[in-house]
Amino acid sequence: MKHVTRLCAGLLISAAWVTASAAADCEITLRSSDTHPDGYPTVAGVKSMAAEVREKSNNRICIEVFPSSQLGEEKDTIEQTQFGVIDMVRASFGSFNDIVPITQLTSMPYLFKSEDHMHRVMDGPIGEEIAEAFAEKDLIALAYYDGGARSFYNSERPIRTVEDLKGLKFRVMQNDVFVDMMDALGANATPMPYGEVYSSIQTGVIDGAENNFPSYDTSGHAEVAKYFTLDQHLMVPELVAVSKSSWEKLTPEDQEILRTAARNSATVQRQLWADQEAASEAAVLEEGAEIIKDVDKTAFIEAMAPVYEKYVTTPDAKDLIERIRATE
Repeated sequence: MKHVTRLCAGLLISAAWVTASAAADCEITLRSSDTHPDGYPTVAGVKSMAAEVREKSNNRICIEVFPSSQLGEEKDTIEQTQFGVIDMVRASFGSFNDIVPITQLTSMPYLFKSEDHMHRVMDGPIGEEIAEAFAEKDLIALAYYDGGARSFYNSERPIRTVEDLKGLKFRVMQNDVFVDMMDALGANATPMPYGEVYSSIQTGVIDGAENNFPSYDTSGHAEVAKYFTLDQHLMVPELVAVSKSSWEKLTPEDQEILRTAARNSATVQRQLWADQEAASEAAVLEEGAEIIKDVDKTAFIEAMAPVYEKYVTTPDAKDLIERIRATE
């Protein structure tokens, strides 16, 4: 795929990171799954965790990372981790929605003010509260990674206001919240497989889609939809989790090594993601894309009132949303 080499640019792979052969020399080997390819920021993040764990445990504990869906797709590997078939998983919160319902609330549109705001929320008391919900499902939450911010892009016109969205057809994932979000903004939601987006924009079946900068870049969508509006309507956290059964086999000292290394790896992953976003933004600008940053999000946020009324219904859910918004 065009631009795919950009995905790995700048990601330095340390010789200390665990390989399958090296893992054989360890007393404890934890297998960790990721759907993304080797070199992707999430994979590199878990590998940095592996390096620290091995060093701090004096080569007793190894984490063997399996990228590119080698152990299965996200939902499959989450289930395997719950049952202890594999030890660790890195997955998007979106894949946990049916298992840990509280994760659905973090997928509400315009909930997080910025990626930094999302990090502060997830690294604080709210993140700890969400971690408790994972523990009830036999998953120990170790660290929250950054999956980027999704924004609108289209082939027709710059979008600066809600009115600019009226009548445009946007591809969205098959998700009721996404469909209702587009309806509330006056646009037409068109669920379709990701692989069909390029040709559908090119032929006028749809006018645009929504995603993050790296996806907009590596998919080639910038070639057919040159107007990218940085509205950041959705930021979905990602999780590194370990199976409860694998966790309980570790000593308290080894658990602390694992937890500390995971949190440190989140810093690494977030920086790699920020670097990748910057590289992709530069790449699409060079290809002629127009990035619209002067967006007043107030009207967009106000338009989401009916969406929140539909999906945030319980007192506990409303309280969590308010606490997230109030986090400084």
